[in-house]
Amino acid sequence: MQILDAHTHIFPPDVIVGRAEYAQLDRWFGLLYADPRAKMASAEALLASMDAAGVDRAVTFGFAFRDQGLCAACNAYVLEAAARHPDRLIPLAVANPAAGEAAVRDLVDALDRGARGIGELMPDGQGYALDDDAHLAPVMDLARSAERPVMVHVNEPLGHHYPGKGSQGPVEAYRLATCYPETTFILSHWGGGLPFYLLMPEVRLGLANVYYDTAASLYLYEDAVFPLAARLAPGRVLFGTDYPLIAQERFLARVREAGLTEAALRGILGANAEALFGEATPDGEEGSPHA
Repeated sequence: MQILDAHTHIFPPDVIVGRAEYAQLDRWFGLLYADPRAKMASAEALLASMDAAGVDRAVTFGFAFRDQGLCAACNAYVLEAAARHPDRLIPLAVANPAAGEAAVRDLVDALDRGARGIGELMPDGQGYALDDDAHLAPVMDLARSAERPVMVHVNEPLGHHYPGKGSQGPVEAYRLATCYPETTFILSHWGGGLPFYLLMPEVRLGLANVYYDTAASLYLYEDAVFPLAARLAPGRVLFGTDYPLIAQERFLARVREAGLTEAALRGILGANAEALFGEATPDGEEGSPHA
């Protein structure tokens, strides 16, 4: 079984070394990384982690800065790393939709150079909301026409506070997905809890274009979330660690011990993501209430 981590972050070396300077340039980056104890990783560190954990491939991307020029610099680093390790790294391209034409231009360039999707978009940090059609429509239309998924950071509206917890939750994510039904979305962090609303038939119908990743789940939910969500969203759950926030080896152990069926485990750990990125057919998770 190939294991694919669908949510990892890597940073150019100058961003890692100069984190204090970048924290002054970007408020949201500062909330997450100004503390020297906050983990940051290079492409080489990610690959070493993958080797240690037994992760075969990883979807990876830079930080969604508010400044579009910094987004472009992150993309250049990610694409270069993926070009050196095409069998291990699947690159996405970050951008700030509020930057308008510059964002679309940089995304077109990144997709032409091998980016496999767009994201992770960070609405709270980048200065827009998920119902901001004026800024989002050009990016969503590009993703649709290029047949590439868009990864969006979504927060749960309840629970404890933590640095970087934003205001854009499942309601806003639902509106985004239904506004652009021909665009494929990956809603990170379980879409802020959105899979549990799939028991409502009209919601399930409106979210046929959506996948959910498990990023940061160990800090948010009990491990029962894995089999529950696999049953509610069969074929649509993607294993994502949010590395380097959480160690890949630790996250994998928790997923394997969560009580998933063999078919659901295969799907979450790799087959669903392979299907999304055009490399395989998803495994059919068992026990779906929608069968």
